[in-house]
Amino acid sequence: MKKSIEYVEGNKDKFLQELFDLIRIPSISSIAEHKPDMLRMAEALKTNLLAAGVDKAEVMPSEGNPVVYAEKLIDPTKPTILVYGHYDVMPIDPIELWESKPFEPEIRDGKIYARGADDDKGQSFMHIKAFEAMVSTGDLPVNVKFMIEGEEEIGSPSLGKWCAEHKEMLKADTILVSDTGMIASDIPSITTGLRGLSYVEVKVTGPNKDLHSGIFGGAVANPANELAKLIASLTDENNHITIPGFYDDVIVVSEEERAEMAKAPFDIEEYKKALGIKEVYGEKGFSTNERTGIRPSLDVNGIWSGYIGEGAKTVLPSVAHAKISMRLVPNQDNETISRLIKTHLESIAPDYIKVEVTPLHGGQAYVSPITMPAYKAAEKAYSYTFNKKPVPTRSGGSIPIVSTFEKVLGIKSILIGFGLESDAIHSPNENYPLFNFYKGIETIIYFYNYFNEELSK
Repeated sequence: MKKSIEYVEGNKDKFLQELFDLIRIPSISSIAEHKPDMLRMAEALKTNLLAAGVDKAEVMPSEGNPVVYAEKLIDPTKPTILVYGHYDVMPIDPIELWESKPFEPEIRDGKIYARGADDDKGQSFMHIKAFEAMVSTGDLPVNVKFMIEGEEEIGSPSLGKWCAEHKEMLKADTILVSDTGMIASDIPSITTGLRGLSYVEVKVTGPNKDLHSGIFGGAVANPANELAKLIASLTDENNHITIPGFYDDVIVVSEEERAEMAKAPFDIEEYKKALGIKEVYGEKGFSTNERTGIRPSLDVNGIWSGYIGEGAKTVLPSVAHAKISMRLVPNQDNETISRLIKTHLESIAPDYIKVEVTPLHGGQAYVSPITMPAYKAAEKAYSYTFNKKPVPTRSGGSIPIVSTFEKVLGIKSILIGFGLESDAIHSPNENYPLFNFYKGIETIIYFYNYFNEELSK
């Protein structure tokens, strides 16, 4: 692997400029007007993969945005790694909070600032460059396939069916994913669990049109007020979710496992300082790490109603809306949870309003065993490149498609991410440290070598 590492050292500037060219494409999957950008991004990835040394690369249609597939098969007797990533990014709002243009990457204080710098263009691109280094130096020890989609940020609605239709083509020994994080730049970690997701939109309707808040205020129910009450009722004084049946399938983690999880390095004061908060918050009886790792949660992601423009308009709105996400733990079914919140909110709605709940997307939670060969290979790779054994952690985030991979393709995934909590993914001023970018490429290269060794035993 030494030649591959030397190749990376000699091409750092080239790698950065190539990544910047990809970041400049505003591939926002949730906004229809960016559809041409999705196609442009997919073609750019195809070009990059061919230049990196794959034998073939295709932009393949799906029911939604295209999937970029590529492969290099060196020996049918060798293990095969399927690399997954996504090229779509989150919207950039609120634009006024960005310190630089979201799609014009800048390096400040040793970090790349741009939308997609970390999630997931930067992390996906590490795999392409690690692959390029191994191919260019003759170090590639296994077969490699790439599957990079354009709908992860909207729940990967098309990829499950696409995988089922191309199951034979996607055969592999493991799926390698870098769309997660690590505890700190000097504390490597491997994500062994992801929470599931149920995402719904709530619509509350009152009168058949907007009304004058002076003439009708106090006599007609205000949908915005009522929506706020409904949302407030979804948790109790202990921040326990009140939806009937919500916790029925939650597996209670043993005290022994909780004690092991508590050994992971975590500075609560630094956590609060980094977020600018005086105190943490969450379900009573659980630590901060437990609240985001082994317990479900419910959050409003957006809420709007009435007049929100400049100045005043005394209006009693006709309609109010909210988007709500529920992060789920293993054994909770996202479709069941979506039905439960829909039934609950619609059943408790008083006669003076109408409540409609529409499920938008979701996915199951996922657990990656620390006994599988891919985990052992990742552990060795991190131990070598960071000179420190990685800590197994459970992420509070969701990658809904990962559980689908296991269900549809029958393949377990290994989640080796290099992002940090401070990278502000999904927020203004998203960033990715150069150290993590280059260290990620190096670690991926060693993962290939150790995975080959593990499967050759």
